[in-house]
Amino acid sequence: MYNIKSPKAEEFIDHAEILESMEYARSNKSNRQLLEAILQKATEGKGLLHREAATLLECELPDINERVFELARQLKERLYGKRIVMFAPLYLSNYCVNGCIYCPYHAKNKQMPRKKLTQEEIRQEVIALQDMGHKRLALESGEHPNTPIEYILESIKTIYDIKHRNGAIRRVNVNIAATTVENYRKLKNAGIGTYILFQETYHKEHYEQLHPTGPKSNYAYHTEAMDRAMEAGIDDVGLGVLFGLSNYLYDFIGLLMHAEHLEAACGVGPHTISVPRICPADDVDVSDFTNAVPDEIFHKLVAVIRLSVPYTGMIVSTRESQQSREAVLKLGISQISGGSHTTVGGYQVDAPQAETAQFSVSDHRALDEVVGWLLDKGYIPSFCTACYRQGRTGDRFMTLVKTGEIANCCGPNALITLEEYLQDYASPEVKAKGQKLIEAELKYIPNEKVKQKATEFVRSIEKGERDFRF
Repeated sequence: MYNIKSPKAEEFIDHAEILESMEYARSNKSNRQLLEAILQKATEGKGLLHREAATLLECELPDINERVFELARQLKERLYGKRIVMFAPLYLSNYCVNGCIYCPYHAKNKQMPRKKLTQEEIRQEVIALQDMGHKRLALESGEHPNTPIEYILESIKTIYDIKHRNGAIRRVNVNIAATTVENYRKLKNAGIGTYILFQETYHKEHYEQLHPTGPKSNYAYHTEAMDRAMEAGIDDVGLGVLFGLSNYLYDFIGLLMHAEHLEAACGVGPHTISVPRICPADDVDVSDFTNAVPDEIFHKLVAVIRLSVPYTGMIVSTRESQQSREAVLKLGISQISGGSHTTVGGYQVDAPQAETAQFSVSDHRALDEVVGWLLDKGYIPSFCTACYRQGRTGDRFMTLVKTGEIANCCGPNALITLEEYLQDYASPEVKAKGQKLIEAELKYIPNEKVKQKATEFVRSIEKGERDFRF
């Protein structure tokens, strides 16, 4: 039975509730009066319940759908402005004991060379990422006895300790397998940012078919991981499904139910939601997955998620092409990766880029190209990590966002960290574009004292000083 506050996965992600919500959405997809009421609620910027959101997602009325997209654009602009946070993944190891049939890391794949980075190799990877201009990383690793929590903790310490020229990784987010409360406490004490774990699919039967062997095959343990992470004090967690593994409407509803559960049971919803789609990889053929999501549906998924959880950051990776990323940036995406490699050791010069890749990258542009592209589109590439470093996480962060006070933090911090990037790493062309944008955007900071201080920080960065934040 559905129980939003239950600690049990099969109660807060209740199969019957999802099926009923799917039927409700399909039965009301042309109910104009209901759809208008849901849109009106969305306009208030306080979110939608999973059944309301599913009804909008299923809607086939062209004028209502256009309003969904337009409202998503408006909410994105209202809450996040023009800021787009930049990050890169760092793959530590592709050893894995799980049997996930959609991932080339699965244990039965004997074609893939296996590699685990040493601490010195991690150091070289991080220096390469710093030399691009990155300040925020997402650690990735397969699940295997030779990559225990102690290895992850040592790797985090190595990353934070590296200071190369003006470079520094100021925040490490972690995407590793579901683990214990004790291990989550260790990650918390190591100073991680967001703990990220994709559910892959919320359909229990499909989940078990897709994960036939290994620790990840335990649906309940995996699905309840975020509750354990929050119990351990990690109040910024990141959800996601791999769209295309199962019916997209089912997983969309499950994703929002999970967000609602965290809000109800833990006091704060997810800090981020990622929206990857199944894509080609070594030993994985996309044609084997009949639920693949086309662009039109993908764009609408992003838009309706933005309406449903307006204060949650949304992430799209280099799985998506430049064209696809450009489309969804307008509809709700607030974080993107740039200059990414999905191989273990992939940031080294002349490193093989296919042998150990988890999935194919569709956007191959260097970070500087991505930054220049964002500037051309009117966005502000942000390398900010201030909220983590100032303790603005969990409900403290959400309070700032919901009251609008975040505008006096995130906006100025985006400009300050962009100025750092321009001074230290940008090409001359990108530097000129970025500085022109910064001078224009400084004028729009609402608080006069913050505006004055931000301008002072920018000038100090131009003189060689670094690491200012609000």
